[in-house]
Amino acid sequence: FFKPRSDREEVPADAKKFVIVLPPPNVTGYLHLGHALTSAVQDTLIRYNRMLGHDTLYLPGTDHAGIATQVVVEKRLKASTGKSRHDFGREDFVKQVWSWKEDHAGAIQKQLRRCGASLDWSRERFTMDDQCAAAVLEAFVKLHEDGLIYRATRLVNWCCALQSAISDVEVDTIEVEKNAKLAVPGYEKKVDMGQLTHIAYKVVGSDEELVIATTRPETLIGDTAVAIHPEDPRFKHLHGKQLQCPFRDETIPIILDAKLVDMEFGTGAVKVTPAHDRNDFETGIRHSLPSIVIFDLKGFICMDGPFKGMHRFEARKKLLEKLEEMKLLRGVTPYTYRVGVCSRTGDIIEPMLMPQWFVDCRTMAANSVEAVKNKELKIIPDSHESTWFHFLNNIEPWCVSRQLWWGHRIPAYQCTLNGTPCGEDPWIVARSVDEARVKATAKFNLSAEDAAKIELNQDADVLDTWFSSALWPFSTLGWPNQTPDMEKFFPGSLLETGHDILFFWVARMVMMSLHFTGKLPFSEVYLHAMVRDRDGRKMSKQLGNVIDPLDVIHGITLQELHDKLRQGNLDAKEIPKAEKFQKDAFPEGIPECGSDALRFGLLSYTQSGRNVNLDINRIVGYRQFCNKLWNVVRYVLYYALEPGYKPQQTSFEGVDLPLECQWILSRLSVAVKECMDGFTEGTYDFALATQAAYRFWLYELCDVFLELTKPLRNVPATDARRILTQDVLLYVVEAGLRMLHPMMPFVTEELWHRLPHWESLGSESIMLTKYPANIQFHNESVESKMKLLMESITALRAMKASYNLTNKQKPDVYVTATNAAVAEIASQHALIIETLAVTGTVTAVASDSDVPAGCGVTVVNSDIAVHMMLKGLIDVEKEVAKLTKNLEGLKKQLETLEKKMAMPTYATKVPEAVR
Repeated sequence: FFKPRSDREEVPADAKKFVIVLPPPNVTGYLHLGHALTSAVQDTLIRYNRMLGHDTLYLPGTDHAGIATQVVVEKRLKASTGKSRHDFGREDFVKQVWSWKEDHAGAIQKQLRRCGASLDWSRERFTMDDQCAAAVLEAFVKLHEDGLIYRATRLVNWCCALQSAISDVEVDTIEVEKNAKLAVPGYEKKVDMGQLTHIAYKVVGSDEELVIATTRPETLIGDTAVAIHPEDPRFKHLHGKQLQCPFRDETIPIILDAKLVDMEFGTGAVKVTPAHDRNDFETGIRHSLPSIVIFDLKGFICMDGPFKGMHRFEARKKLLEKLEEMKLLRGVTPYTYRVGVCSRTGDIIEPMLMPQWFVDCRTMAANSVEAVKNKELKIIPDSHESTWFHFLNNIEPWCVSRQLWWGHRIPAYQCTLNGTPCGEDPWIVARSVDEARVKATAKFNLSAEDAAKIELNQDADVLDTWFSSALWPFSTLGWPNQTPDMEKFFPGSLLETGHDILFFWVARMVMMSLHFTGKLPFSEVYLHAMVRDRDGRKMSKQLGNVIDPLDVIHGITLQELHDKLRQGNLDAKEIPKAEKFQKDAFPEGIPECGSDALRFGLLSYTQSGRNVNLDINRIVGYRQFCNKLWNVVRYVLYYALEPGYKPQQTSFEGVDLPLECQWILSRLSVAVKECMDGFTEGTYDFALATQAAYRFWLYELCDVFLELTKPLRNVPATDARRILTQDVLLYVVEAGLRMLHPMMPFVTEELWHRLPHWESLGSESIMLTKYPANIQFHNESVESKMKLLMESITALRAMKASYNLTNKQKPDVYVTATNAAVAEIASQHALIIETLAVTGTVTAVASDSDVPAGCGVTVVNSDIAVHMMLKGLIDVEKEVAKLTKNLEGLKKQLETLEKKMAMPTYATKVPEAVR
């Protein structure tokens, strides 16, 4: 059932296709509710398009998640064996990760199946399987051959705890409060942060000094300049001067840089450390400054001098003490600022100057910008286009090297001959060792004898996970080969994901696809809301506030939630906080809600904009909606229809139907249209679809139409009105299930099979039936009549409630109308009013004088009023006293209005509609 239509049968050459490639979840554990939202949105669209008869592919897969997976497995192995990855060695450690991956990929597949994702599992892919690995290899080599991948020494985000460079998306920017102390992995003491340190540089050849302010005083030993603004009048006389380094026996220049320096900020002078700050690195390039690396890869000072061998934060403390002795410390003030930390380890990121492999993205980025500008690629909501343009117009070289063992090994080989590197650039990029040898022979002009002797050592680094993910839309279909799937299903139709990875993943897929295939990977990008916990925090494994979708589907006790925290990878210090959150958010645990309620609830949240602060009680409410669906079908099967019932009428065009039957068909048409509008490309308003389906089933079908079918159980089975109503009831329930199916697949499938004539629909499953797109019963005249009746019913219900009348008390009702047409509607459809308002006989009378004494009255609108016989049902004196009191209040309101109307300017200043 989940395979494309073209796998099951011949499809017309012009058949529309609809393709979604599942954003691959990381094999680092289990899916959370953010993944469940992704699955709900995508699968709803897949099922909808499948029911429209399109050739539909929903392709599953998982991502190897280099850093995240390696960190998790290392922690597990350390806990279970006491060994580090270095104790295992690279080959054995990678085998351990593969074993762990196989276990968890199965768990993720189970979660997706339980969430109802109708993925084509026969096409499942993994970013490191043979097919995807071949694509990654080919892409890297081709980019290098095209001159877009190169090796260079540039700044990278270095995590000392992880011992690897990481991507920007793996850096969390946190706010450091004034005088804050932070715990840092690998350093026993908490680090003094939240301070701005003022340090004096002595001007060479004078008694003057230039004071700088910094949050990272330990980097002072790597400064190679101090920058000032060229227009700053305070420092005009210092142009061209030199400063004495406090800890190096050399001087550094004062440089003029309007781009780096803000005259209004700090002291107006900025220290420049090109090897350890991104802005300073660019400044260093502009001014040809040297770059001095002062830290080793573990975060210890590696530069000769008094601080060599110290941890970077120990050096910070000692350096301040030394500056105090040298009388160069000008003060330390509390200061709030932001700092980058590794999302995996919590370590403070150290910008490091290192030789790495980079991708030049400028041309690809420009093409991707044009695709959105030209509307070839549509981003929904379009408010995210500004983010797209900002990132791509300011794109930096993409560092794709990672110092890890788990991932795609970089296909680059360092060539040495007799122990000496071949040339200034000894690196060869190739698809294999044999190809590398051939390329090296040509590049270094080697003799046959030397070519046989050269050593080819493959780069130990692996590729950034985002590199393989960027190829996902076409590597999963067989690229670089022109496979049948590539021909049929590429490019895809839609990418649906969270807005937080718009640049890190979406933009890179677009860039790579345009470069390698000449086509966009999809025509639309739909960015859904972010699922957060009830306090508005992003769901994160590091916070312990992640909710497993299966826990919502099947239910879980509070104690079991606590137990799952302790069995996971959460830092022991975070467990008490996470347990407190669980206790506050789920004091009774999470009740069993089922997949359909979870999906429907998450879809309904898509109206909330960027963030979804999940309230589990809302999901519980939709579980009750599922129960309502069951009860509707039970009523239809066991009460409304006789045993062995078969519909006599399955088409209602031109059939003379009772008003309530015409009305429910009209409301079904409206609901179907709104659902289709919500599912339509370019719109994707899932809140509209959920509201339409919910309103139809609960407030229109259950509250109105089903109630109106109940009196017919008392008339003969051969009664024409009864038979027509039964046929319409079955029709709208069956069509309503098909309408709802994309959002609630499980309950609709089960109930659809229980309907009396599902076999006659020519399908084994509701998911292969046609979506009820051709229902065209909308009738404004019918809806207008029913609206009038429903307003009267609402007024009568309110009257009964105000007089404390129960449903056992059924007073007669008299209807007065301002025109004959309205009176005729009330007269012809009195049974509708009697049934829904639970009253006695409803009679339309010509005027108020025809209404018997003893009636209470309510004006429904300008056309109609309803009078309820209250004699013998209420305490008259008590009600008269209440009405008298109300009358006094109305008189006061009337007096106020009359005064306003008597004002001279009333006719000229008050709009006619108000008058």
